[in-house]
Amino acid sequence: MLSILQFVCEYLINSPILLLLIMSFPLWLLARKMGVFPAKRLLVLFLVPALLSFFLIILVDRGEIRQILLSAILLIDVAFTGVALVDLMRIVPPFVFSGKRTVQKIASQGKRQKVEIEIVNHSKTSCVVAVRDDLPESFVAEPNRFDTLLTGRSRLQFFYELTGLRRGRVLLECIHLMVGSPLKLWQGFYRLPIESIVDVYPDMKQIAEYDLLARTNRLNLMGLRRTRKIGQDNEFERLRDYAQDDNYKHIDWRASARRNKLTVRDFQSNQSQRILFLVDCGRMMTGTAGGISLLDHSLNAMLMLSYIALRQGDSVGMLSFSDRIHNFTPAKNGVKQINRLLNASYDQQARYVESRYDDAFLYLRSHCSKRSLVILVTNVIDEINSHQINQYLTSLMGRHLPLGVFLRDRELFSALEEFESSDQPGKKQIYEAAAAVDVLNWRRQVIRDLRHQGALAMDLFPEDLTSELINQYMQIKARHLL
Repeated sequence: MLSILQFVCEYLINSPILLLLIMSFPLWLLARKMGVFPAKRLLVLFLVPALLSFFLIILVDRGEIRQILLSAILLIDVAFTGVALVDLMRIVPPFVFSGKRTVQKIASQGKRQKVEIEIVNHSKTSCVVAVRDDLPESFVAEPNRFDTLLTGRSRLQFFYELTGLRRGRVLLECIHLMVGSPLKLWQGFYRLPIESIVDVYPDMKQIAEYDLLARTNRLNLMGLRRTRKIGQDNEFERLRDYAQDDNYKHIDWRASARRNKLTVRDFQSNQSQRILFLVDCGRMMTGTAGGISLLDHSLNAMLMLSYIALRQGDSVGMLSFSDRIHNFTPAKNGVKQINRLLNASYDQQARYVESRYDDAFLYLRSHCSKRSLVILVTNVIDEINSHQINQYLTSLMGRHLPLGVFLRDRELFSALEEFESSDQPGKKQIYEAAAAVDVLNWRRQVIRDLRHQGALAMDLFPEDLTSELINQYMQIKARHLL
């Protein structure tokens, strides 16, 4: 029997590919069916017979020594294999674990929230486990892994802080467990199927900041300028008693005579004006600025201006599009409209497709017939793109008031600034500056053509979009352009 084993062992040693296949098949079966893999300790352990086998093949020629070494290698292999099999039989299987995840369904972009994970060991065997949640790249967990001893018939709770870096709906599918065998020769990688849906909304802290600064009359800290109204709002609201600081021109003498008391008229600003945002979600908005995408800058500015306009009694709507219409929220007023806009925009993502401006403006004409301030937020990069924007934006003249908002690429301006600040610019800087000047002159011409045809146009850095867009809206209201 020993001679047969020696013959088989010698044959396998002389056929390394067959030996590798035979040894790999059970490991592949374990990994596929149970999720169990050899640990580093087991691989290091089997290096001993592997080195002896290498020494036997390369250096040993004498038959007696070769026979002794072959028997020793065979015994070591059998012993190590027996220990590995016993340790494998003692690893805790995946079906004895269960888990639960407690997480809020709504999260704010860039804001931390606490997540609780509960792992239950239903077996009597204790084991060392490493726990990680199933998180996509858009989420950051701190800490992101827990290593602990999970005793038999027990449960453990883990807490970590979750931060969503991108807007949208995210599905957390499972919890990952890494379980070690008693001798740490094997590792089990298990998946506990626990699904949770988290909706990451834009951070609305800018609205709270606006309210605070508005109450303390410090809106200039947000970049908002005071706007001088041309003329006055003359929509009658109500009659009230005269106060000491009231303008005497607003005294209603007939009402004062009837009531035998000085009575003044109160006026209000024009109400029910409409704002409709056209948000481009195509390839023009895939760039980044300040760590977030151009689309994120656009949506943040849209939500901030919508909040201010709704407070003044205006109606706000939104149309998002790329190569198709993503979402349309009809223009309405009231406090609840900001929630509708938030739900319609939180999961919009920029896509690497060509935007169909013709479909967007055709949809706008068929669904919005009343005069509105139409704000198109996009970018211009090439001649075809700029020609389409000019054609469709100016076609709204007369029925609507169009406003094109174009986001600048800061790298173009930085290349020009570096050239101007350099005393001895190199050839690379000269070429980059020349290309930047050519692109910037072309952008200025595109915006100049829009303004000559009667449309409003703004060329802004993404970081300045919110404040400048609000200032433009205030000027439009003050000049009664809408």
